[in-house]
Amino acid sequence: MNKIIEINDLIKNYYVGTETIRALRSVSLSINKNEYVAIMGPSGSGKSTLMNILGCLDTPTGGDYILNNTNVSQLEDDQLAEIRNKEIGFVFQTFNLLPRYSALENVSLPLIYAGATKENRLAKAEDVLVSVGLEDRMAHKPNELSGGQRQRVAVARAMVNSPSIILADEPTGNLDSKTSMDILNLFNEIHKRGNTIILVTHEEDIARHAHRIIRLKDGMIESDEINEHIATFN
Repeated sequence: MNKIIEINDLIKNYYVGTETIRALRSVSLSINKNEYVAIMGPSGSGKSTLMNILGCLDTPTGGDYILNNTNVSQLEDDQLAEIRNKEIGFVFQTFNLLPRYSALENVSLPLIYAGATKENRLAKAEDVLVSVGLEDRMAHKPNELSGGQRQRVAVARAMVNSPSIILADEPTGNLDSKTSMDILNLFNEIHKRGNTIILVTHEEDIARHAHRIIRLKDGMIESDEINEHIATFN
C-alpha cells in the first residue's frame, strides 16, 4: 500500500504562563492512499490538534510528519500554505463559504491560488459541482442554498484542486440527521472514486461510516481499528 501520511513520535506542547499543556504525546500512525479514516476523541483528547497538524495549519513541537513523501514538520508558514493548497481539501462544520460569491465562484477560489486561468477555474469548478449534484445551483449564493447544499459546495471546493487528502472537521455538525446522511453518502462516493478521506468527529454514528477508526485520549492513541460495522453501510 502507498502511504500518504506517516507521523512518527509527534509531540505538540502549548505553553500557558509557566504551565506546559501536552496536547499530543508521542503519536505515531500511518494512513494509506484511498483510506477512509475517522479520528475520534472527547474534548481535550488532542484530535483537533492532530487535525490542525495533518492539515498543515500548525506544526508539531517534536517528531516528524511526512505527507506524500515530504517532511512538512518544520516548514515555514508560506511553505505550509503552498502544501495546504496543493495537497489538502478542507470541509468544515461551518461551511466557510464567502457570502457574496456564487457557488461556482466559491468552488473556484482554491484554483486562483494555484495559478489557474479564469477559464480553467470555472470549467473545473463546474465539473466538480456537477459531481456533487449541484449542477442547477451554480449561480446561487450561500444564503440561497440549504444547509446540505452549502456543505456540498464546501465539499466541491475541497475537491477542486484534486488534493491528496480530504480533511473533514465535524462536517455534519450543523446539519439535521437526513442531510447528514446525504453528506456521508457523498463522502462514500468520493472515497469510491479513489480519494483519501480523514473525518474528525466526536459522534459514534458518524465515525461508523469510515473504514478505520482511530481513537485519541489524553493526547495519545487509545485504539486504531478496522471498522467491522462498515458492511452495514455498503
